[in-house]
Amino acid sequence: MAKVLAHALEPYHPMFLEEVVLPENWESFDDIAREVSVPLATGERLYTRWDFKNLFRQGAVDIVQPDVALCGGILETRKIAAMAEAFDMGVAPHAPYGPVSLAATLQVDACTPNVFIQEQSLGIHYNQGFDLLDFVKNKEIFQYKDSYVQLPKGPGLGIDMDEDKIKEVAQEGLVWSNPAWKNYDGTIAEW
Repeated sequence: MAKVLAHALEPYHPMFLEEVVLPENWESFDDIAREVSVPLATGERLYTRWDFKNLFRQGAVDIVQPDVALCGGILETRKIAAMAEAFDMGVAPHAPYGPVSLAATLQVDACTPNVFIQEQSLGIHYNQGFDLLDFVKNKEIFQYKDSYVQLPKGPGLGIDMDEDKIKEVAQEGLVWSNPAWKNYDGTIAEW
């Protein structure tokens, strides 16, 4: 199915195709890469540099997407990005998990030459009620202009969390479940 989708999208020249197969099926990237010209990206659900190692050796993926919140923090993300650089791969960090995650990822971006785009989730549909800026005091902290964002200033990661808001929400209790996405025909879909 991934090959069919990739061929259908090729005429539109997408920047890359993201997560076209599940991470545990990494061997499939070789077959897909041989058939299509669209760059392939994966890695937002991998956790350590050892998880990425097979992708690097295989060489079929063009872009890796480590997530600082899932793969061990700033240092491990930077190590993964350095490995990608050694294999001439781009990095498009995954960062939808909140302001701390995004601020940490921006620090990695600033010192990583092969980062070429930063994913973020400001105002995205699945954050309704708990948007990226709901728990920070400075709501202008992640202002994008002409597709660029400034690094947060100040100590640490440069963000000032609204601890009162965090405590308030913690008292209410959080009832959240993974959304059940469905295709038009009723079949289950991934994010």
